[in-house]
Amino acid sequence: MSYLETTAKFYSEVAQTPQVGLCCVQSSPLQLPGLKVPYQMQQMNYGCGTTVHPAELSNEPTVLYVGVGGGLEALQFAYFSRRSAGVIAVEPVSAMREAATRNLELAANENPWFEPSFVEIREGDAFGLPVPNASVDVVAQNCLFNIFEPADLSKALKEAFRVLKPGGRLQMSDPIATRPIPMHLQQDERLRAMCLSGAFTYEEYIQRIVDAGFGQVEIRARRPYRLLDRRSYGLEEDLLLESLDSVSFKVLIPEDGACIFTGKTAIYTGEQEVFDDSAGHILQRGVPAAVCDKTAAKFAALIPENVLITNSTWHYTGGGCC
Repeated sequence: MSYLETTAKFYSEVAQTPQVGLCCVQSSPLQLPGLKVPYQMQQMNYGCGTTVHPAELSNEPTVLYVGVGGGLEALQFAYFSRRSAGVIAVEPVSAMREAATRNLELAANENPWFEPSFVEIREGDAFGLPVPNASVDVVAQNCLFNIFEPADLSKALKEAFRVLKPGGRLQMSDPIATRPIPMHLQQDERLRAMCLSGAFTYEEYIQRIVDAGFGQVEIRARRPYRLLDRRSYGLEEDLLLESLDSVSFKVLIPEDGACIFTGKTAIYTGEQEVFDDSAGHILQRGVPAAVCDKTAAKFAALIPENVLITNSTWHYTGGGCC
């Protein structure tokens, strides 16, 4: 049985019998006025973070959600796109499609603004999304892509890139590993299905996003997810997994490389009131300016005696320069 077949079998089981505690995030911290989440839907929240960032969801975007789960984030996205098929949820597991459909009907009973038609559930998978090229504003997935083996992850990212409109956003939440996961755990198909053994390191995860064509990546959150302890998992030392929420933009990759924002700022400390590097970056003396990691490194090399580069906060919500 392949790891994808093991994953399908596993999620068919947890669709029929919700497994509370499967992931560390069992209820979304996102609270929206007038939104009520059915209890059954909360029990099936199998994500590791959140992909629903209100600042990215203006103008009633068309959202393609990959892996519907219990329907929680599809419902949250529908809150911002209140129209028929404003959210398209793609799910390969029939039992999960059926469970999400039931949960969304419950949500319609509890939320006067919501119609089940706002979320259209389609059979399909991340490797062949059932929508045309450049047809959606947002592609989102929560705790799914980390299950994939390297070649399949690259395929899924390129497929997301294909269906996004120019300037569109790929909104993701996945576990990452603080060091490479040993092969004996990577080859455990059930652990991979449980989002415990397929995680990439941060560096490799981001590089695969860029390799798929995304020219800008913004880190929304990075926090502890699970600990693989050495006794239970046959490790020489404990291995920490983290949850990474990111937004990647379908924009051209600049000639000097993609822009990765992790919450760094540059603060000019020189004698001039303003520093202009003649490349589009202007710093006021003493005023922090949000910059991407690439630009931070350039400033550190260009004016090392006159700039303070702050550490990554791993929480960036826009407004910087690249």
